[in-house]
Amino acid sequence: MEIKAVIFDLGGVIITLDQSQAIQRFKDLGLADAEQRLDPYQQSGIFGDLEEGKITAEDFRRELSKLVGYEVTMDQCEYAWQGYAKALPKRNLDALKRLREEGYRVLLLSNTNPCMMAWAESDQFDGHGHPVSHYFDACYLSYQMKMMKPSEMIFREVLRREKIFASEALFVDDGPRNVMVASQLGMRTYCPENGADWTEKIYDILNEQ
Repeated sequence: MEIKAVIFDLGGVIITLDQSQAIQRFKDLGLADAEQRLDPYQQSGIFGDLEEGKITAEDFRRELSKLVGYEVTMDQCEYAWQGYAKALPKRNLDALKRLREEGYRVLLLSNTNPCMMAWAESDQFDGHGHPVSHYFDACYLSYQMKMMKPSEMIFREVLRREKIFASEALFVDDGPRNVMVASQLGMRTYCPENGADWTEKIYDILNEQ
């Protein structure tokens, strides 16, 4: 079946992730066990609760304050989370634009949170006054959908909202678990390493049709 939609992860695919920088920023706030709490693909504890929409950004700020023993500000929370964002290669944005021009529906599916999206949805995102949503036909975000990858539910919900079959989607994610679930559902998949150049390789899959 012909691929109609290309679904991208944000961290590790569109933006290059720097987990060590995020961990260091949370440590600087006083969170000694930041390494244990921050996972490259799926967060747990209050970090996971924020990404799954179980708590608000304000709840997270309050709970983090308890963990570190003083009142942290929302700006500090956002700064620490945004430590994950290392680079935004221009080639990736160019590829998104090209795919849309070629008639593909280009979607974002990300395990993320309001603190990261405060930057990604601002005019600071690409350095040219555009937020991340400027580059996508639709953005599906874990904290808004109240579900996270690699749960089958989030993939099924995206397909339902898009009114497409799994076989009509190509899913690009740097998380092997996420890609495995998408593949089991019948999607075409590609799993680049964090920061790798996927812009030409996805055409090997798109041109196989």
